[in-house]
Amino acid sequence: MARIERFEDLEVWQLAKNVANQIYDINSVGKFSQDYVLRDQIRRAVVSIFSNIAEGFERNGNKEFVQFLSIAKAYCGEVRAQLIFAKGRNYISVEQFESIVSNLFSLSSQIAGFVRYLSQSEMKGMKFNKQS
Repeated sequence: MARIERFEDLEVWQLAKNVANQIYDINSVGKFSQDYVLRDQIRRAVVSIFSNIAEGFERNGNKEFVQFLSIAKAYCGEVRAQLIFAKGRNYISVEQFESIVSNLFSLSSQIAGFVRYLSQSEMKGMKFNKQS
């Protein structure tokens, strides 16, 4: 298994960034772009997903990382809720909705798996390694 040295190396972080780009693409045009409250809120929420993954990783401890991953997972739910509302307002197509929601479910599942792994790991994080 390859050693992960930066949060940018994490597949879960990369997927979160890709989902954020999808959100920015769909809400930069049409009626969605004119609903400033929803547009800005969903952008803040989706950016919070990859931001919390990065911040948790940089804390260098599993307990803190798990906490930030849990927050990131919660933001996946917030973004899904906002997408449901956007679809109901006809701001996005069914195809756009299904594509992004599918990616959010995958992302949420990956985050949950990562939390399980870290919670069961004997390694407690880089800041707990003995320095020689």
